[in-house]
Amino acid sequence: MTDTENGQERLGVEIPRRGVDRQTLLDRLRALQAGDVRWREHKVFGLVYKHSDAHTEFLKEAHGLYFSENGLNPMAFKSLQQLEREVVRMCAALFHGGDGMAGCMTSGGTESLLLAVLAHRNHARRTRPWIRRPEIVVPESVHTAFIKAGECFGVRIVKTPCGQDYAADVREMERRITARTILLVGSAPCYPYGVLDPIAELGDLAARRGLPLHVDACLGGFFLPWLGDLGRETPPFDFRVPGVTSLSADIHKYGYAAKGASLLLYRSPAVFADQVFADVDWCGGAYGGATLAGTRPGGPIAAAWAALHALGREGYVENARTILEAAGRLIEGVRAVPGLCVLGNPVIGVVAVGATDPAVRMYAVADLLEARGWHINRLQKPESLQVILNAGHAAVIDPLLADLREAVGHVRAHPDAAFEGSAPMYGLIANMPLRRVVRKNLVAIFTKMHTVGEPGPEEAGEEEQDPVAVPPAVLWLMRTRARIARLFAARRGD
Repeated sequence: MTDTENGQERLGVEIPRRGVDRQTLLDRLRALQAGDVRWREHKVFGLVYKHSDAHTEFLKEAHGLYFSENGLNPMAFKSLQQLEREVVRMCAALFHGGDGMAGCMTSGGTESLLLAVLAHRNHARRTRPWIRRPEIVVPESVHTAFIKAGECFGVRIVKTPCGQDYAADVREMERRITARTILLVGSAPCYPYGVLDPIAELGDLAARRGLPLHVDACLGGFFLPWLGDLGRETPPFDFRVPGVTSLSADIHKYGYAAKGASLLLYRSPAVFADQVFADVDWCGGAYGGATLAGTRPGGPIAAAWAALHALGREGYVENARTILEAAGRLIEGVRAVPGLCVLGNPVIGVVAVGATDPAVRMYAVADLLEARGWHINRLQKPESLQVILNAGHAAVIDPLLADLREAVGHVRAHPDAAFEGSAPMYGLIANMPLRRVVRKNLVAIFTKMHTVGEPGPEEAGEEEQDPVAVPPAVLWLMRTRARIARLFAARRGD
């Protein structure tokens, strides 16, 4: 028998004996959804990329047409194969590639980057078999999916420090190249700061050293191409650069497709072939595929194809214009707040906000903003906040800046705000020198989230919902050290 509470079945405990009324289930889903972040009010920066209500409804219809189709077997669903090929062809032209290239769609940026590492590792195994411990040289601002790929495929990811402008330092990357290096990576732009790496210089370095170069344009791939139409020319970042051998771009970000749509392109089909899995000896028959997935939902492929056609270049350009205008207002407003600064030179609607005044602790600022309903991304190295803008955010820049000014003023006037809420936890994670301890705790948190029997958000009490709270003794020590530091600073007249 199913567990019951007040005579009614408890949903989510076990599969019910009899099917539950569908309207009851839909009501339950809506009730759960009500507790999520308020992205429809443009209070979230990232996570959701929305063009317009009309476009979203159109995507749902296109996605629904292929709700049950499966890209696992392109011979059975030839239309999906055609849609994917057309997306690849259109995007190859967008990124100045063209005929002779190879590529595929994936479920997202992480899968695209995993596959890029896999392909280049396999290619190195085939062409340079003497390399036993392959390495990939990246700037430290590169997306963490490369670290994940390194763990998955046995490749050492060599991080290099960025320059003062938060872009990749080409000289530092060249210094880390060894006989084991199989790939260089640059971002267009990087996720944390929205800064474009010097792809042309990295391409020259790659060509000179006989190495491939992957460009991670997952964030900006469907934003940067429109800047020229707005009179904002940017350095080349795609296959115009001879040294670029592969490129990834998320269509479900600024391409405004449905979730689960990214793109991976290769200049050479020979490298793409090293990504493909094929087993001809399985008793179930010959099996192959170009991505990590077996079953591939048809909906995201169809919706991506539809989005590219429905918006068109003019639609994307106008959207970019709106976002850049909003970003300009945000940047101007941030720079007008004493003690704040914008990190680097962001090229799209991604802005990282740091502090020039040590009294302004940005994690405490983030807590105050979240108390007002904003969902703020937190960065480390340095301690800062990040926003990823969409067109809808143009309507909330002024109230965001007003709340930001108030939050900064409060934190400056109340230094102990850095030891309240989640701020000390984020500060501890960012500054603790024992990174293995931090990693161990983070793994434990995610393990607990996915362990059957652990209380969920509705079942847990307020204290139990915060599995990463700083222990009171550690919090006391952090607060005491900060107060002593302020005391000595005051005596020095700082």
